Amino acid sequence: MILKFSCADFSFPLLKHKDVLKLIAMMGFTGVDIGLFEERSHLRPSTEFMKTEASAETLKKKLEETGLMAADIFMQTALDFKLIAPNHPDKLVRQKNRDLFLHTLEYASITGSEHITVLPGVTFEDEESEESLYRCYSELAWRVEKAKEYGLIFGIEAHVGSIADTPDKALNLLQNVPGLTLTLDYTHFTRCGIPDDQIAVLLPYASHFHARGAAPRKLQCRVSENTINYAGIIKQLKALNYKGYIGLEYTWDEWENCNQNDNVAESILLKKLIMEAYNE
Repeated sequence: MILKFSCADFSFPLLKHKDVLKLIAMMGFTGVDIGLFEERSHLRPSTEFMKTEASAETLKKKLEETGLMAADIFMQTALDFKLIAPNHPDKLVRQKNRDLFLHTLEYASITGSEHITVLPGVTFEDEESEESLYRCYSELAWRVEKAKEYGLIFGIEAHVGSIADTPDKALNLLQNVPGLTLTLDYTHFTRCGIPDDQIAVLLPYASHFHARGAAPRKLQCRVSENTINYAGIIKQLKALNYKGYIGLEYTWDEWENCNQNDNVAESILLKKLIMEAYNE
């Protein structure tokens, strides 16, 4: 395993995007996780995909100017992730989501990213859970194949409120969709009180890894309050010869009280902790 760090551009929403990239480079990162989040990030699908090729070329130039690589392109289709989920019951909505995914593949390919992330889908309350799940299998399998055509690695983030909100549910998706990988984020499980040893079953499926402080009932917190054993995780990733990035993913958002931290300081502190664990 070669230790590679990235930092999320959506950690610093109050800065202009070009200044975010400069800051991330100044903090010593070589990679950046690009958020394409509708309604809540610097770069948004509704604007970037109006002219996908030109937008991607513009981002590529900004990355070259700051000496950063696009470690991941993380696309989210709406602030309410149920509205246009990949496994939405409405076929027209699913088709719109597929179209957005194809734009994401083109965008990532041009920017030089080798990895893309999307949300997995949700369980819809007005139908049997199996129906939501089986549509999820189908839609994610389609995305795996399309990503392969572009030579890209495709991962989902199992998260709070998703169809994969526990390690067991996430594992079920991975085992039923060949080629599917994870952008693994322990914090969504830690927040729910799930211990590290129950989450570790997902490590072999990780193609990208999100890191930030978290604790039971706290999706995000200071490193001093963090209960995730990142030193142990790094040891396990080394044993697996993990090849992806470690993405520092402190966010600044009212959701889940994720606006209570100094994201510059906490990112630096957690990066230092992980580096020390790697070098032991």
